[in-house]
Amino acid sequence: MSEAVHSTVSSELLGSDSDKDNQKDIWIFGYGSLVWKADFPFEEKRTGYIEGFLRRFFQNSIDHRGTVERPGRVVTLIHSENSESKVWGMGYRIGAKDKLQVLQHLDHREKNGYERHSVKFYPYPWSTDQLNDPQSILLYVATQDNPSFAGQSDTLDEIAAQILTSVGQSGRNPEYVYKLAEAMRQLYPGEQDDHLFELEKLLLQRDPLANVQRTPDPVPDGDANRSELSKEG
Repeated sequence: MSEAVHSTVSSELLGSDSDKDNQKDIWIFGYGSLVWKADFPFEEKRTGYIEGFLRRFFQNSIDHRGTVERPGRVVTLIHSENSESKVWGMGYRIGAKDKLQVLQHLDHREKNGYERHSVKFYPYPWSTDQLNDPQSILLYVATQDNPSFAGQSDTLDEIAAQILTSVGQSGRNPEYVYKLAEAMRQLYPGEQDDHLFELEKLLLQRDPLANVQRTPDPVPDGDANRSELSKEG
């Protein structure tokens, strides 16, 4: 695990015994399926990025996008040698009254090898109506010693081949890639994520269902009591 990610989360983010800390909101960063949907209550969401990391399909999924017998692939973050590398995603502000419930929910949702960390979130683009200052934010990163970590040596061809035949309780694995790539283009036009877009290109070339009309995800309504089928990393 990179030293750039801090595994110890401050009491300022998680709350403490003091009434002052318990009254503070927290921020959660989504860089996978949380970019386009959230299954927890939030006060606001904000586009932006974190620095010093790369988004990679290096985590096996044995539940949401695959099975134990045929794992799928979902994203995690790895440390970048370039401290200015950006991972674009979505920041969610969680109200103080909901934060313990949301953190418990996310800890359970991301139990397949992910740990909670604190980094700096940079809102973008500048807005007259929303937060613009950098914020401490929580995110979930797959540990490289967890049983579902797939490693960093597979080529995009190998990753695409695994994704193409994988299906889990949240649906076909290729759909996860398509929706993430589509969200990145809509939210951050002109920004490049070569790993994601090249993988999408390979899948579109090989997937016989790529041109089939896809059912859109429901618009998040802030209901934390969604079914297990809607929960994925």
